[in-house]
Amino acid sequence: MDQAAIYIAQTARYPPLSPVEEKRLIRRIDWILVPMLLLTATLGAVDKVAISTAAIYGLRDDLHLTGNQYSWAGSILYFGCIFGMWPSSYALQRIPSAKYLASCSFGWSILSLLIPACRHFSHLMILRFLMGCLEGIIVPSISLVIAGFYKKSEQPPRNAVAFAAISSVINGFLSWAVGQIPSSAPLAKWQYLFLITGSISLAWSIVAFLYLPDTPMNAWFLNDQEKYYIITRLAENKTGILSKTWKKYQAIEAIIDPKTWIIFLFNIAINVPNGGLITFNGIIVHNLGFTAVQTSLLNMPTGIMSTLSAFVFSWIAAKWTNRRCLVTMIAAFVPAIGAVLVYALPRTNIGGQMIGIYLLYTYFGPYVLGGISLGQANTAGHTKKNAQYSVMYIGYAVGNIIGPQTFRANQAPAYTGGFVSMLICYCVCIGLMGSYWILAAVLNARRETISLSTLPSAITTQPIPAANLSSNNYVSDVDSISEYAFADLTDFEQLDFRYTT
Repeated sequence: MDQAAIYIAQTARYPPLSPVEEKRLIRRIDWILVPMLLLTATLGAVDKVAISTAAIYGLRDDLHLTGNQYSWAGSILYFGCIFGMWPSSYALQRIPSAKYLASCSFGWSILSLLIPACRHFSHLMILRFLMGCLEGIIVPSISLVIAGFYKKSEQPPRNAVAFAAISSVINGFLSWAVGQIPSSAPLAKWQYLFLITGSISLAWSIVAFLYLPDTPMNAWFLNDQEKYYIITRLAENKTGILSKTWKKYQAIEAIIDPKTWIIFLFNIAINVPNGGLITFNGIIVHNLGFTAVQTSLLNMPTGIMSTLSAFVFSWIAAKWTNRRCLVTMIAAFVPAIGAVLVYALPRTNIGGQMIGIYLLYTYFGPYVLGGISLGQANTAGHTKKNAQYSVMYIGYAVGNIIGPQTFRANQAPAYTGGFVSMLICYCVCIGLMGSYWILAAVLNARRETISLSTLPSAITTQPIPAANLSSNNYVSDVDSISEYAFADLTDFEQLDFRYTT
């Protein structure tokens, strides 16, 4: 039984909430919860992307990186993500997600502070790998929190804000700031960059541990009546909020669900460009003839482009009901245009090259919509959500591992292979999202033919038997508000569940 159902059973009943009061309550959550999630995700990303700026401030020379060692320094972090994802997913089932996220944030902040002590390639690889083990939990944990506070239709814009790529803006500003440090300073400029980002992230992780809520039930800024309203309005999601019981069959269901693997492949394809850009964008811009300080400033708009892309397309998807896959496909065309511009235009066309680079960063819109939001909306059952989020994030990590490897040192400064691979990946993303759309539509059509009144005897095409209100899958003594919606049933088990297309 989902803990939301238990909470409702033990809480007094309240009169219905008016639409005006409901909007006011959601707005209050938006102004408190979403900025906290945004800052947590952003600081983790700043620690991660700082290596791109560090490269133009002497990190490669100081650590004597040769050949493709710098590419591997970018990829190794995501091997750590894959290694750490499964134990983290298991821990999320038993430990409050926000507390676990804040603890991991504390850990990766410490590791960031240790990077300035690196003297060799091996030192950097070890620290980056360990950072990846901890940072891999960012997307799954924040996705769980958002899914526990908002309706399906409300999730895409909140995802866009929480995962907004303003890390590039912050990193650009900090890079410009360390660029002002005189060369006579006792440490190299890239070392100061990691010391600053690590210190800020460390301080925030303590605040997040104390105040970031996991669910409406333990949100310090909501009273009992407000918690009741937030929980009951989420009943229509049929995805549940929180269950501490690990259910093996739900994990298996996540693995055999074809939707899991379509989004897994989508996350690989959409993040191959991301892996290359995170690691090499500073070098690419620097090679256009800009100084290190100018490169830092020119990198700042990349975060703005990513954030705008995510927010605009998420807003369209929220308004254009059941067209999320189509909006994702349209969104993937924009960075594809950027890849064509960077590949086709001569390097002497500085303006055209910069426009192409900025358009490349709009990849974040289709990633938030297709790589994150669809999994939130179309997956029910707490264990299944954890398992599916883990698989999806492994796809993210694999894409980011491949990305830096497409930028070969012997192709500098054009890096032709990197930009060709980007264009191919965006085309693959469009095809995969079309496949997901067709699959979800077919599943919905099949379910429409099954009447809820015949659920006990219905024959389902799903691998897991369908559940009904008389099923033994759960036992409940609470009222009908929470009995079915918060019974911790998966989307396979709920034949009245409709997938977002």
